This record gives sequence, structure tokens and C-alpha cells, in this order.
Amino acid sequence: MKLLFCFLIATGAARAQATEPGYVPKQSDRPAAVAGDEPGFAAIFDGKSLAGWEGDPKYWRVEDGCLVGEITPETLIRSNTFIVWKNGHPRDFELKAEFRISAQGNSGINYRSAIVADAVTPSNRFAVRGYQFDIDGAKDYTGNNYEEKGRLFLALRGQMTRVIGTRPPVLLSSFGDPAQLAASITPGWNTVHIIARGNLLTHILNGRLMAVVIDDDAPHRPADGIIGVQVHVGPPMKVEYRNIRLRQD
Repeated sequence: MKLLFCFLIATGAARAQATEPGYVPKQSDRPAAVAGDEPGFAAIFDGKSLAGWEGDPKYWRVEDGCLVGEITPETLIRSNTFIVWKNGHPRDFELKAEFRISAQGNSGINYRSAIVADAVTPSNRFAVRGYQFDIDGAKDYTGNNYEEKGRLFLALRGQMTRVIGTRPPVLLSSFGDPAQLAASITPGWNTVHIIARGNLLTHILNGRLMAVVIDDDAPHRPADGIIGVQVHVGPPMKVEYRNIRLRQD
């Protein structure tokens, strides 16, 4: 709980400012291209190829320096599919990335996850179960902590929750109005920051705290696992990721 207390003190002032009426994000709060190296962070996507990643090439490609996932009218899917990073199973880490998604798009960044069998589409070799930083073009879900093929919504945008056993997540605190937090999501590039340390999972978007989960469901919480990004069942969509970098503790 000491870690949690320090985290809340450090972020409290920023949250208070962000919820003031008429608050305008500073330029430094807005997504920007990565300038220079960040201590401890290493790129896990080279922007040129799918080296180090594995997914169905029907849905994934590299274009203009971005990892692109696209579903067309000819390639509609019946179950969610991912492209996964093959070079590790991070436990405690920070992940940063930028994304841009079409208006009807649905995606997410999975972590501490695993490839699993898919009952709907057995041929889907890249179905994944695990924690997800939820992302969608309509801004209905972006920022949530969702466990794909697992316990589902663990924390919604603006919530700090505690997960205990099979009961629904316990709301510990509300730190922002979901609609106000959604207003910080742009139709262009957005910056994701995921912090996973022990059972404390933190989602940050464009410098705003989005969701915090304390996962005390020891039998069901994954301690480590793969990283992957998703294209989702639904209408045609496109999602782009760039500047994906990782720091492992």
C-alpha cells in the first residue's frame, strides 16, 4: 500500500487540475513524436518490419513507420485476433506507445497475456487472454482495464478498483468524470503509458490517469506474459501503432 500511497500523492495535483472547468491541456500534455532516448526504455517495434512480432499477415502490416491492423469488408473476422511480440514475457514493466484508430475501430494493447485456443474460430492462431488497455474509435472504452477472455472489465475509465475473488471489482475511488477524461482523447495520435508492478496496474493516456487496478485475485491474476495488439470483431476498421517501447524492472 506504500507504493499506492506515493502514486496517489504524485498524481493528485495533476488530476485536480485536469478536472477544473475550462481546463485546456498544455502543449506538453499532448501526444508528440518521441524525442531522444528515455532512460531504460527500448524500442520493441523497429518501424520497418514485423521482425520480433507474429500475427496473421492478412490483418497486419507495416506502413509509414507504423504497425497497422486492418479489417476490410473482404476480411471480416468472427473472433478477435492479435499480433504478438515474441521476445519476452514481461512481469514488472512500463510500456509506452502511440496509436491512431478509425472512428468505428476497436483495439487494445494486451499485456501479461497468453495465446489461447479460440472456440469460435479454431483456426485463429492468435487469440489472446489477459489484461488489456482498451482502445476504441468511439471513445466508449478507451483507457479501461479489460481482461480479454477472462474476468472482463476490471476498471472503467476514472476508476480505481480492487479485484477480490469472483465478486465484481470493488470501487475504491473515482478520480475523474469519464466524459471529461474522454475529452482528452484525440482523433489523431494518442500516447499510452502502462505501468505494471506486482498487482498494481496503471493506465495513463495523453498524460491523464485513466484506470488503476489492485488485483488481489491471486489464483486468477497473471504474473507475466506476452504483449500484443488487437483487431476486434465488428465492422471494417483500421488501427495504427508506433513508437512502441518497453522498460522492464
